[in-house]
Amino acid sequence: MKFNKQDILKALETISLAGEGENMVASGAVLNVITFANEVIVDVKMTTPAMHIKKRAEADIIKTIKEKVSNEADVKVNIKVEAPAKENANLIKGKPVPGIKNIVAVASGKGGVGKSTVTANLAVTLAKMGFKVGVLDADIYGPSIPLMFDVFNERPLSVNVDGKSKMKPVESHGVKVLSIGFFTKPNQAVIWRGPMASKALNQLIFDAAWGELDFMLVDLPPGTGDIHLSIMQSLPITGAVVVSTPQTVALADARKGVAMFQQENIQVPVLGVVENMSYFTPAELPDNKYYIFGNGGAKNLSEDLEIPFLGEVPLVQSIREAGDVGRPAALQTASPIADAFEEITKNVVSETVKRNQNLPPTEAIKITTMAGCSAVQK
Repeated sequence: MKFNKQDILKALETISLAGEGENMVASGAVLNVITFANEVIVDVKMTTPAMHIKKRAEADIIKTIKEKVSNEADVKVNIKVEAPAKENANLIKGKPVPGIKNIVAVASGKGGVGKSTVTANLAVTLAKMGFKVGVLDADIYGPSIPLMFDVFNERPLSVNVDGKSKMKPVESHGVKVLSIGFFTKPNQAVIWRGPMASKALNQLIFDAAWGELDFMLVDLPPGTGDIHLSIMQSLPITGAVVVSTPQTVALADARKGVAMFQQENIQVPVLGVVENMSYFTPAELPDNKYYIFGNGGAKNLSEDLEIPFLGEVPLVQSIREAGDVGRPAALQTASPIADAFEEITKNVVSETVKRNQNLPPTEAIKITTMAGCSAVQK
C-alpha cells in the first residue's frame, strides 16, 4: 500500500512542536515527506537539541500518522537540529568615547620588548605632527607611562563636564595621559582580580574629560589576558600595533598577540608590527650594525602573517635614558632616533587611514564566562 503525501502533510498539520504555536507544517518544521510502499519517512527540523523534546516529537508524528492515515504505515522520523542564529542578540555596538576619532591599541606578546617605550614615542611624534593625542596606560599591574612622560608625581584634577565630575588627564609634551599609576604609591603593588582591574579601566576611559582627540593610544599589558578582553569589550578599537624584538622567543609570543586580535570573534584590524632593538650601532663605529637579537625577525613575521611592517627601532642607550627621565627620545630634533619613530608613526597613520577607508568601524566585543573560561562574542 502506498500512502498519499498530501494525506501525511494534512495529518501533520494537526500537531505542533513543543514551544511553537503554529503546526509543524506551517512553521516549516517539516522539511520533507517521502512515501514508498507502506513506508513513510518524515524529515523534521527542530531548534532544540533536548532529547526529551525530540523523543516526544517523534512519538507524536508516528502516532498521528497511524491514527489519521493508516495504522499499517511504517513511519520513520529523521530529526535535524538547527539552533537559531543568535547574531543579532549578541551584537552590541562599541561604546565610543565622545570626541575620540581613532583608538589604537599597542600590544606585545611578552614583556620587556619596549612596548611602552614605543607607545610614548609614537604619542609624542603624533603630537609633533599636529595631531591631538592621548595615552591610556592600561598596564594595570605595571604602569610605566607616568615615568616616561615625567608626570610620575602628578595627580589628575577634577573638572565639571555637563554637570558631571570627571578626571582631567595630565598633559605632558602635548599628550594627554591617564594611568592607574597616578592613584598608587611608588612602592604599592596593585593586587586586583580581573573585575576590579576592569572597573578601574572603565573609570579611566569613561569618567575622564579627554576632549577632542585624533588618536588615543592604549598601552596594553604584555600577553593576551583579561585586561585585553576588558579593553576590547569597553572600546571599539580602530586597530592594533604589535611590538616585538627580533629573537625567536619574542616573535613566537608576538605571533600569539596578532592571533588574538585576528580571532574570528574579535576581529580588531592589526595595523602592523614594530621591531624594537633591531640592531646596535656603537658611537665609535657609526656605519656598523650588530644584530644582537637576530636580523629581520619581525619583518619576516609580518610577511608570514601578511600584515604591514611598520618599521624598526635600533638598540640605542639614549632611548632608554630619555624614557627614564620622562622625555621620549622622539622629541629630539634631527636625530636618527627621531627619524625612525617619525617613519613608524607615518606608517601607523597611513595604515589607520587605509583601515578606516576599507573596513567598517570595529565593534566592542561581548564577553561571557562559561565553565571557568572566557568566551568571546561579537
